[in-house]
Amino acid sequence: MSAAASDKTALTPLELEIMQVLWNQGPSTAAEIVPLLNGNLAYNTVGTMLQVLLRKGRVKRTAEGRAYRYRATVSRERAAGSAIGDLLKRMFAGDAQAMLLAMVDAGHVDAEDLQRARKALQAAEREDAKEARG
Repeated sequence: MSAAASDKTALTPLELEIMQVLWNQGPSTAAEIVPLLNGNLAYNTVGTMLQVLLRKGRVKRTAEGRAYRYRATVSRERAAGSAIGDLLKRMFAGDAQAMLLAMVDAGHVDAEDLQRARKALQAAEREDAKEARG
């Protein structure tokens, strides 16, 4: 995905907060979402943000009486992967090792986290080798 495409589909903090509600609660109307958000956001603001998410293809909606029920079209994991990839490109010029070391230095990753990551990498390597053998 190009940088321009990434910018168009990246989630803003408010969009992410709305997506968190949809991931946690399932399909919801704007009226159901408003009280679950931090801060005092107006119904119209949430409605506008849902329209933006709809244009970005991050949600779909179905008519329900006079309202719409919105559902996430992208998983939390896919959105996280996209956000991490964007951070990796923008802050670390694609250098995953530099990003990991920065996380360790900042205290966001400890020895237990590194051990789990090591196991995940080993499993991925085994899977890659298995696929390469056919």
